Amino acid sequence: MLITGAEDFSFFQEQIPGFFFFIGGRPADVPVEKAIPNHSPFFCVDEGALPLGVHAMSRLAVDYLREGAD
Repeated sequence: MLITGAEDFSFFQEQIPGFFFFIGGRPADVPVEKAIPNHSPFFCVDEGALPLGVHAMSRLAVDYLREGAD
């Protein structure tokens, strides 16, 4: 999938460290080519992806904090 959007997040990263990653959330029964973009009023997300995203982000934060403590 080609993503040509823009984010303001990079401007925040000029001031403080940060990262940006995608976890996915397209419903399993929707083909990629039929998925509705997230800035559409018809956007539909599979909320089952949220626990994985929270776990991944939490794990990254804990790992980062542990590395900084060494």
